[in-house]
Amino acid sequence: MRTGVRSEHGGHNPLRRRSDVVEAWTALAVTLLLFVGAPLAGAAAGLWAHDQARTIAATQRADRHRVHAKVIGNLPAALPSVEENRPRSFPVTVRWTEPGKGARTATVAVPADTGRGDVVDVWLDAKGRSVSPPPGEVAVWQHTLTVGIWSASGVVGLTLLARTMTRRVALRHRLAEWERDWALTEPQWTRRRA
Repeated sequence: MRTGVRSEHGGHNPLRRRSDVVEAWTALAVTLLLFVGAPLAGAAAGLWAHDQARTIAATQRADRHRVHAKVIGNLPAALPSVEENRPRSFPVTVRWTEPGKGARTATVAVPADTGRGDVVDVWLDAKGRSVSPPPGEVAVWQHTLTVGIWSASGVVGLTLLARTMTRRVALRHRLAEWERDWALTEPQWTRRRA
């Protein structure tokens, strides 16, 4: 029994081809890439994306400020029907007062259920232009997870594509080896001359 195990894992096996060895090593590499490489690539890309998103969010928070503005304009009389479940917003004129600058007005997007006289939050940049609010922690984590998952998926896809190509090449080489060996063996086996 001991010699059977030894001959299975080591030594020379006349039926084992070079393509079989390449395919076995490829299977090991694919397993490592799928179960170790892809998660590590996803985690590394996610950490990088998290740092970048936090930096951008911090920069935007430093550059933008929020004011409470009163809606002075009217929303369109006939709002289009909402086919999706997401909230709709529409441009409307708002007014707010900034210390030292007096009353200011701008056209900003407000939710469809906002009425004239309601107070809404408006985000402004350093030049006083209406901008979107800076991303919060939820948006940063969504970005992080998206980049991490796509990176891991890319590694998985490339690994499986490489595995498929390697198997095709190995099969082609295996068939060529069998053909060559049969050309040598067939005359002896059938007692025919080549």
